[in-house]
Amino acid sequence: MEPRPDPAFDSVRTFCLGVLQRGDLASKLAPPLAAGGAPLPDREPGPALCVARPARDAGLELVDGSEKLPRLGALTRADARAVCLRRFAHHELMAVELFAWALLRWPTAPPALRRGWVGALADEQRHCALYLERLAACGETLADGPLGDYFWRHVPAIDAHPQGPRAFLCAMGLTLEQANLDFSLRFRDGFARAGDAESAAVCQQVHDDELGHVRLAARWLALLAGSQVDSVSAYEHAVPFPLSAARAKGRAFDAAARRRAGLDDAFIEHVRRARPRA
Repeated sequence: MEPRPDPAFDSVRTFCLGVLQRGDLASKLAPPLAAGGAPLPDREPGPALCVARPARDAGLELVDGSEKLPRLGALTRADARAVCLRRFAHHELMAVELFAWALLRWPTAPPALRRGWVGALADEQRHCALYLERLAACGETLADGPLGDYFWRHVPAIDAHPQGPRAFLCAMGLTLEQANLDFSLRFRDGFARAGDAESAAVCQQVHDDELGHVRLAARWLALLAGSQVDSVSAYEHAVPFPLSAARAKGRAFDAAARRRAGLDDAFIEHVRRARPRA
């Protein structure tokens, strides 16, 4: 069922509050639109607000850690596909929440950046819904397995970082989403080999949209850091520990996708060569 705008949301702020303070999935996936389909106004974003954790209804609670993903060869089994699809849907749901978190945390961020965050949030909602459809095809729901808190574990470090919005751009767009440029294609190919063309197509759609999210983060990090700061220095100065360039990639490193996302060769090579911090 297509998510519909919630009439209770009359601004970007009330929308973001709904995403984080309501625990039901419908509220979190309601698009950031007015009842008539127009974009929600963002003229009065209000005071800065840091939400420590999102509200979650029973069955959607966050837990420490996460279950291990099956090997790609196991994706011929519906239960193995369900484990992957649940994890991916939940990652998208956490991304929805974190973009809402950023919009509340930095109400004075440049309006064009805030519009970009709202657009990325809407993409994440759509991705979550697509993965949930595929999960339902396996006979399961989000509530049928543990929902790890990986994204939310990084919020305190982002919030405390002196670089503010730049820390969020590095954490979300240039680390977590950049890594998904690799992971989404790896699982696209795994689903395809297992005969699940529909799930493979969802992974491809997520990958294609992720290019725009990485591009948004790279462009705004450059704008906020200033023309005198190179891309590698800007990232290393703002990325909140324990996130790092080593976490911005998967096993199969796709340099071409990163170029399509607007990353420069120096930054691409920095990520390619990055090793976990001691």
